[in-house]
Amino acid sequence: MRVKKQKRNRRTVKFFSACFGFREPFKVICDGTFIHHLLAHRLLPADDALAKLLGARVTLFSSRCITAELKSLGQSHSESLEASLQLIPASCDHEKRVNAAACIESIIAEGNGKHFFVATQDIELRRRLREVPSVPVIYGLKNSLLIEQPSTAQREFVKCSEEKRLHASVSEIQILRKEVNETDQGRDSFDPDQSSRTRTLKRSLDSTEKSKFKRKRAKGPNPLSCKKKKSKEVSIPSPNKEGSVPAKKRKRTRKKKDSGLEQGSGS
Repeated sequence: MRVKKQKRNRRTVKFFSACFGFREPFKVICDGTFIHHLLAHRLLPADDALAKLLGARVTLFSSRCITAELKSLGQSHSESLEASLQLIPASCDHEKRVNAAACIESIIAEGNGKHFFVATQDIELRRRLREVPSVPVIYGLKNSLLIEQPSTAQREFVKCSEEKRLHASVSEIQILRKEVNETDQGRDSFDPDQSSRTRTLKRSLDSTEKSKFKRKRAKGPNPLSCKKKKSKEVSIPSPNKEGSVPAKKRKRTRKKKDSGLEQGSGS
């Protein structure tokens, strides 16, 4: 079961890397609830635990508003405050302190240009972030860390953006129409003989292309690779002096007599 979870998490990371340009080392902004969860379940060191989840090196971030919120919670969150101060502060433009959820939403505004992973235990913040296309969310469940699968809104955004890439935009269509009109005006300025020449050239090109793609028929064998046929020698009898062709001589076959008869005749 653990292997299936790891594969699912790696698949989610690949989705955000391919569709929204997330690159290693991954930036993870952690709010106070997530930092407190890491310390409560002793998921330390935190960067190693998150690197194991995402399958790559990570850089952990916090913000002034998150640190101030942890400070306001008192002695119960003093350890979380110390851990937050050790993280890299993400730049937020709040003069007065706001809550951690509002601060994170302002940092990832306008398409999450800095490519932050958001690590939080706030259920309401996680629900709102599912509607933002380019924001992956990390959360903790007891002594394990998980990354949320891409929501339907995020998948639909990716699908629509891919379709827009395939089709030409309005400005591109206007440019194409302008180029077509210019070419039509250029054709009108040509002399009529030019059009007839182009037609004859097209016909000649068509005929040459057709000749190129003729079907090859089967030919006979290569005569150089074949052996010559041996001619049968016919013996012609030489004529006599008189000019007549001599008749064939009959061969006489001699039969051997039996040895017993020979002895009888001798006696």
